[in-house]
Amino acid sequence: MVLNFEQIHNYYERLVFEEVARLAESHPNFTSDMLADVACVALNRLPARYVRHDVDMMFYLTEQERHAIEQSMEEGLAFAFTFVGERAARRLALG
Repeated sequence: MVLNFEQIHNYYERLVFEEVARLAESHPNFTSDMLADVACVALNRLPARYVRHDVDMMFYLTEQERHAIEQSMEEGLAFAFTFVGERAARRLALG
């Protein structure tokens, strides 16, 4: 038997990566390393939802669940940008 796990991924990864890339324009002082940290912090605040195909996940969600996902992502990303920005500022202040 040949096992193929290549299609399995965390549903939130692509969404978070795309949103960090979109929001990067409004955070011009963030380096690419800081943006990667933002993605990590945000993903760690979201539940892991592993799927093979994103469309499968979307098909089974209710409108309320979709809204809850969007809201969770917004909250997680807002926290992550603030957290990473504050840590970078603290590092600069400490020299």
